[in-house]
Amino acid sequence: MNPTGRQRFFDLLRAAIQQGALVKLTLAKPRHADPTLKNILVRPITLKAGAHLAFTWRHDTRDVTKNLSCAAGLQEIERLLGTEFLDAHLFTATQHAQLETADDGRARVKIMAATTPAPSDVSGHDRAKAYPIPADAPWLHAIGVTNDRGRPREGMSDKFRQIQKFAELLAQLTDETFADRSAPGSTPWRIADMGSGKGYLTFAVAAVLGSRAVVHGVEARPALVDFCNQVAREQGFADRLSFSAGTIAETPVGALDVLIALHACDTATDDALARGLASGARLLVVSPCCQKELRRQLRAPAVMADAFRHGIFQERHAEFATDALRAQLLEWAGFRTKVFEFIATEHTARNLMIAAIKLDRPPADAARAALAERIQAFADFYGIRHHRLADHLGFALTPIAALVPEERP
Repeated sequence: MNPTGRQRFFDLLRAAIQQGALVKLTLAKPRHADPTLKNILVRPITLKAGAHLAFTWRHDTRDVTKNLSCAAGLQEIERLLGTEFLDAHLFTATQHAQLETADDGRARVKIMAATTPAPSDVSGHDRAKAYPIPADAPWLHAIGVTNDRGRPREGMSDKFRQIQKFAELLAQLTDETFADRSAPGSTPWRIADMGSGKGYLTFAVAAVLGSRAVVHGVEARPALVDFCNQVAREQGFADRLSFSAGTIAETPVGALDVLIALHACDTATDDALARGLASGARLLVVSPCCQKELRRQLRAPAVMADAFRHGIFQERHAEFATDALRAQLLEWAGFRTKVFEFIATEHTARNLMIAAIKLDRPPADAARAALAERIQAFADFYGIRHHRLADHLGFALTPIAALVPEERP
């Protein structure tokens, strides 16, 4: 008897786990009562007790993670798939398999060759680490991250971890955002990295997404642009990765699907977000830096006045208020936002990330108006009258009725 699609899929999954070839598994198309749960991501990890599977339940505004043994994890996947989730995407070192389950329980499986190479080991230990980008990738050596043996250069270990974590996160975010454009042969995603610097993360995007994306980096320093374009040509990226010289605020980028801006200083992050919004991007990913704009505006409520005498508290409140307003304004503009630390603090202090995914349907007028009132109340609490992203969006942080006469237009 020929095996069913479900049986073939689970045979592939069991073999991938047993052979150490599993890269990730995503359970999609939920059909349960919790509307905030979008999908479940499953990845292999190694704990002191041995090999396990890390499950991440991905909700609109939070993630819940639980580690299970491989045997228990397989049982959980078998329970969930076909009941609470209709589809599954399995990525191994050599294959991509998709299982689709119909409402009547019938299932079909599609199997394709992997689009990215298998992860490799850089630890020097006897177990392989499942990095999304092989540590011996030639481009990592070309841009100075690793040596000729595929190990991080002295002083580059933190950068190596940032690159791997960002590649992993972006792969997850694009899978979530473009579920309708993930099949082989789909139009490549158009991605711009504003303030690309030496191209560490720009190359990572092009490497992890492969032929699914066309990536362009914008950098103000011509010497770095020339260097990155040369490496792209020499490493075989020229057909899907390019760089140009210019500023975030002024460089035209055309229509986009994804806008990235990592560690753009102060209001440059807002300029980048504005470019992404204007270009029609469905996914915005920023990691802000040097949030200075609001610090001079902060007017502490009386109960906080003594605390605000200390500069460090002012600085941290300014960072919080700046990024909280960014997230709220993006939601007002029709996006679903996630704010999280994308890498441990010991690797970099600039580790906060804002990811915004465009909603299929914009908020209703009443909900948008209520959100606007809450944003204005938040700004009023801190005495904030101006915010660069609000200015770009034409959003009045202070209602006209609350302005003193000399401030009214």
